[in-house]
Amino acid sequence: MTVSVQNRSESFKYDQVSRYITALVEKGDLKPGDKAPSLRRLSKELGVSISTISQSYLSLEDQGVLTAKPQSGFFVNSMVSQINNLPKTTTATGQPHRVRFGELFEKIFANANNPRIVPFGEAKPSMEFMPVKSLARTTRSIISRHPQKCMDYCFPPGDRRLREQIVEQYAQINTRVSVDDVIITSGATEALSLCLRTVAKRGDIIAVESPTYFAVLRMIEKMGMLALEIDTDPQTGMELDALGEAFDTMDIKAVLASPNISNPLGCLMPEENKRELVNMLAERDVPLIEDDVYGNVYFAEKRPRTAKSYDLNNLVLSCSSFSKTLAPGFRVGWVLAGKYRDKIIELKQATFSATSSINQIAVAEFLASGQYDRHLVRFRKAMHDQVEKGRFMIAKSFPKGTCISNPQGGNVLWVEMPQGCDSIEVFNRALQKNIGVTPGMLFSATRRFRNYLRINCGFPWNETNQAAIAILGKIVSDVLVESNT
Repeated sequence: MTVSVQNRSESFKYDQVSRYITALVEKGDLKPGDKAPSLRRLSKELGVSISTISQSYLSLEDQGVLTAKPQSGFFVNSMVSQINNLPKTTTATGQPHRVRFGELFEKIFANANNPRIVPFGEAKPSMEFMPVKSLARTTRSIISRHPQKCMDYCFPPGDRRLREQIVEQYAQINTRVSVDDVIITSGATEALSLCLRTVAKRGDIIAVESPTYFAVLRMIEKMGMLALEIDTDPQTGMELDALGEAFDTMDIKAVLASPNISNPLGCLMPEENKRELVNMLAERDVPLIEDDVYGNVYFAEKRPRTAKSYDLNNLVLSCSSFSKTLAPGFRVGWVLAGKYRDKIIELKQATFSATSSINQIAVAEFLASGQYDRHLVRFRKAMHDQVEKGRFMIAKSFPKGTCISNPQGGNVLWVEMPQGCDSIEVFNRALQKNIGVTPGMLFSATRRFRNYLRINCGFPWNETNQAAIAILGKIVSDVLVESNT
């Protein structure tokens, strides 16, 4: 069978070749030790140049998928079979709980900006993958051309040109929104916070994924609300049957979920499930707070649709930002607030007030120039390569029985260590070696996932970071041995 990838950009062809070989390995058509197709054969089969195939093979070798043998070609690495995907767990849904972590949260954030710490505990990509120079040029240009506007307040709902550009982004993924629907916030965290406080109050139950991003749990904790964990599949996201059963017995006021590329699992809810989720909540008049911050960091061929795109009742509050794809420090996010628009604007004016004018105007200019879309193509490929290499290195360094997520986007891995490995103990020992990780129990209101870690793959795999993975694997092995003696 001939698979044509002609008339595409070189970057896309290169990525397609890598995906093609990876798919053969994952399906078992290419087994550890097998010889990969020759450059000439694959060039003819896929319709791309030999140089593109060669580049892809070298990248796969760097990731650990292939091994080159002089005068013989490329072979599937014998270590590939050691990567165990995460099993499905079904023990989350129970009673809602108050969230209490306190000092552990503070300890994680206290080390976030320490340059001596290897940043496996963060969730952001390295600035080396961001368009820093081009965004800086854009920022200097708009300050020069619009100095007064850049220095003045920009009150809610935010800079109109930026909101227009965001609307254009949504139009590309079949999500119809108007400029007035978009409210600019100081990052996605503020957007999520505003949404929670708009649709619920102290003591109310919020259904969340399990595991879920710990900052979400922290917000729920500080607002005095209760988190109800819903079973979440490592590949397809929140289990809708489990959510339906929870609705039968509990008064859930809102659902907060990441249908597109969750943190930490990296799962992607199928389109039919998104539609079913939105309809299920509409029948009960319950709002969905959609965290879509990783929606643009997908590894498939096209951008997944938002849950908001299926919303016919204005009950979905969709939140996102440019923090994971463009400039974390700019703190530019937004919310599509649906029927809650006026309440959210009122709450933002009463609390956070204006959002940085300079940053909004610069991002709007950057989007309008087309540079952002071009950057995303390169960025997604880089993150996919980073994650794939991270999976291989963890499988190679961690003890037998370790399972690793196979994310469909983003830049983090969710790692299940063998039973007996306490992630808090691993966290403390790693910190002594200047290695940061995030303990799994932070991602659960009920302190599940004690033998899990979230590991960031968004930083270049230089010698220091590769050595840190090996050290981390030794720490995990030591903790496991000690727990069994």
